[in-house]
Amino acid sequence: MQQAFINSEENQQEVKLVANRVGIEYLVKRTGEIYRAVEDISLGIYPNEFICIVGPSGCGKSTFLNAIAGLIPYRRGGLMLDGQKISGPGTDRAVVFQSPALLPWRTVADNVSYGLELRGTNKQIAQEKTIPMIELVGLKGHESRYPHELSGGMQQRVNLARALVTDPELLLLDEPFAALDAQTREVMQNELLRIWQETKKTALLVTHQIDEAVFLADRVVVLSKGPRSKVKAIINIDFPRPRNEEMKHEPAFLNKVKEIWSLIKSDDRH
Repeated sequence: MQQAFINSEENQQEVKLVANRVGIEYLVKRTGEIYRAVEDISLGIYPNEFICIVGPSGCGKSTFLNAIAGLIPYRRGGLMLDGQKISGPGTDRAVVFQSPALLPWRTVADNVSYGLELRGTNKQIAQEKTIPMIELVGLKGHESRYPHELSGGMQQRVNLARALVTDPELLLLDEPFAALDAQTREVMQNELLRIWQETKKTALLVTHQIDEAVFLADRVVVLSKGPRSKVKAIINIDFPRPRNEEMKHEPAFLNKVKEIWSLIKSDDRH
């Protein structure tokens, strides 16, 4: 069931990311009113942990992730990564968005290495880092292809490789498979788990698919209905790894999905 935002039995362990009573608000230009998207969110994420965030539509899931990425400001509370305050974008974080936003005039290899180029990485070193990352995401042999020659799933693999090649401390994923068809999304979920298992990156993923969250996560954070959303519950997902598709049909898995869905649905009755 629900857990404290930091596991009490592991309170001696180093915490990778800490959100302490974070509040995010912004001005709605059309009305001139202040919209309080999230309020008083507290959360702790441990090194190498995979966290998923779910909640009703409009509850501020992506807003919270964007604040962690440093793309939007937070007005109250604190966000810290490895003991350092988050006050803007940084090389210690990488974001995978729903849309790959690949540069159409660059090949797969050149898209993957783009972030390294922006950091001034030596071309040879960038190539040495890019080639194994392309292999990791399953695109070996496609290095010279252009985005228009790739399927949606392959484009998202490039997007993931581009994020990972910079070796971030925290990988942020904002509904990365939402635009894919059901079959491709299932394949990509398995691929993401495989890649995460190999890299052991601390990961935070936002999704509206409860079964996806239960399949991927170590813990699932459930946000309440917005505006002024808060952490409603943190559910431990204690299924062994590695995981496979067969587990999605097991009673324990289905019960976790039902438990989380009940928490989300209960907001609609208030």
